[in-house]
Amino acid sequence: MTGQNLFTMKIRYLLIVAGLAVFLLYLYLFVPFNGLIETVRKINPFYFFLAFCALLASVALSSLAWKQLLSLLSVKTSFLKAFQYVWVENFVDLVIPGEPVSGEVSRIYLMSKDTGGNYGNVVASAVGQRVAVTSVTVVGLLASIVYFASVYKPPLLVLGFASAILLGDVFVIALLFYLATRKGATHKLADWLFALLTRVSRGRLKLEQTKEKVMKMLDIFHEGISVFRVRRKSLVLPLLLIVLSWLSEMSISVLVFLSLGSAGTAISLSAIIIVYCIAGAIQYLPIGIIPGEVGLTEIIMTTLFTLLGSPQSIGIFAVATLLIRSLTFWVRLLISGLVVQLTGIKNLLPSQTPQPQTPSTSSK
Repeated sequence: MTGQNLFTMKIRYLLIVAGLAVFLLYLYLFVPFNGLIETVRKINPFYFFLAFCALLASVALSSLAWKQLLSLLSVKTSFLKAFQYVWVENFVDLVIPGEPVSGEVSRIYLMSKDTGGNYGNVVASAVGQRVAVTSVTVVGLLASIVYFASVYKPPLLVLGFASAILLGDVFVIALLFYLATRKGATHKLADWLFALLTRVSRGRLKLEQTKEKVMKMLDIFHEGISVFRVRRKSLVLPLLLIVLSWLSEMSISVLVFLSLGSAGTAISLSAIIIVYCIAGAIQYLPIGIIPGEVGLTEIIMTTLFTLLGSPQSIGIFAVATLLIRSLTFWVRLLISGLVVQLTGIKNLLPSQTPQPQTPSTSSK
């Protein structure tokens, strides 16, 4: 790692610590200290260990689903490679604030390079998986909102916030689906972007060859998407794996509350799902400078748990948030960082983000 990259990483880690300090200040100001200590004493390590296993299972299932999608497009790779690159994606997402797309680009690039420049088909597999994951999230969030609103009386602010997240996810699905199934639309978009770059650079950038390569890549991408449309029955297994991966990750929050014993019954399952979906969406929004939106995410989660549960249980919700984030952020960051270091993968920071290679062949 270069000196510049090392300095940049130190800045990111300092920002993470700063975000954590903000959350600790929030706890000091709004959460009774005695309640925190009492809740911590009740933690059942067995359920917390199961939550850790659920984290590993979610990544493993997501990796296996991606491998299955790649196999449908005749992109040959091993589960270990897919597992490794998904962890790399996690690392990039966690250390680059507000740029979750960078993690997606990193795993696409690495898999494309590893499989001989098969960029178009790898992109098709990643886009297909993203649409499926977002669709599962929409179904889970919608069902939870409807159930919670019918059984309880949630604050309008929370209900509106959750509905906004739901609409945002629906928009993402619709946009990705439209671009994936409309070859002409993606070509027009690419034409417009290259025309804009040429205009902004006043002709100094020679983009003809790059444009030709991108258009070829888009052709391969749409060929890959067409394979999914033709082989719909073959999508059953990867879709099942994606659902199981989503359930595994969501169960982290459930198991954490179970680890708190009787204190963990202070909130309903539907409320946990709502908070889980909102917290995940927050980390995909370019709204902060702190990696993983540390501090902001914890404060929002604790506040939402309190609003959807009971104000008297804020100490329980604060501890639950700390435990959930210790797994979904800190443990995930540690494992993914170790994977990046052990595999010797370099140049994952934005200043040195690798450019996609030109697809040399079209696998069918």
